Amino acid sequence: MPTPHPDTPRPAPEPLGPDSLTWQFFGDWRTLLLAPWAGAMQNMHPQLGAGVAEHSRFFEERWQRLFRSLYPIGGVVYDGPRAVETARRVRGYHRTVAGTDRHGRRYHALEPDTFYWAHATFFVLTLLVADRLGPGLSDAQKRQLFDEHVQWWRLYGMSMRPVPADWDEFQAYWEHMTAHVLEDNQPTRDVLDLTELAKPPALPVPDAVWRLVRGVVARQFLWLTVGFFPAAVRHRLGYRWTVRDERRLGRLLHLGWKLVPPSRRYHPRARAGWERARGVRPAHAPLVETPARNLPPLDEWDSPRHYLPRL
Repeated sequence: MPTPHPDTPRPAPEPLGPDSLTWQFFGDWRTLLLAPWAGAMQNMHPQLGAGVAEHSRFFEERWQRLFRSLYPIGGVVYDGPRAVETARRVRGYHRTVAGTDRHGRRYHALEPDTFYWAHATFFVLTLLVADRLGPGLSDAQKRQLFDEHVQWWRLYGMSMRPVPADWDEFQAYWEHMTAHVLEDNQPTRDVLDLTELAKPPALPVPDAVWRLVRGVVARQFLWLTVGFFPAAVRHRLGYRWTVRDERRLGRLLHLGWKLVPPSRRYHPRARAGWERARGVRPAHAPLVETPARNLPPLDEWDSPRHYLPRL
């Protein structure tokens, strides 16, 4: 086979569609239960954690940052033909996140290994929702989700160098990262410290009531997070998990999800993707963007690191 000329343009990456398993599970609201898990797993990466420590104001606006990030990150999966543009925009938010950490190690958010680690956590989050919170997955379905996460990664236009060759190699990669690379650091501990968790912006509960229930909510979120951690991560962070905990986790989440109407089980950006796919929403309708309540503080609006839609 002839070698392609270096100036030959690469074929455009193909976005995921409604026939994918990723569409079925990534935009599921149950992923919010794993938000502290994803934040902690990402921050334990030395370079990613350093970027958060030096550049992020996440902990000053935890809920707002989480809820607005769901729109562009979800859009890379659900925006159809516009997903490539969304992915490049997400990549652009990380362009200026660089520096040297307190150990003298240089970092850049767009270093392929670092950026891929964040992507890998979103892939594993999808696996966890489908396998442990959902109907369960066969080995063939896990391999399908792996292939889809590679297709998803291509949309960012990043190097393919850090991407494992197949599902078996990914499992070895994940085990190596969790056992030998991830570290206990302050950004991770900050994610897991939910004692002063603010009330979610749209929660219709008086502030006084929230202060009464906040402790219970924080403990339950932490318990869930510990349950989803790999054993090596639990050990490194000093947590325990028992067989009884595992049984309780399964019962609690399976029962609760049955009470949610099917039409409300997806995030708005994901729901809009499904509606376009079914012909309920015009194919070129404007993308669904975050409401104003989730926007960053006014003094951050000029920062290139923020998703800031025109509302």
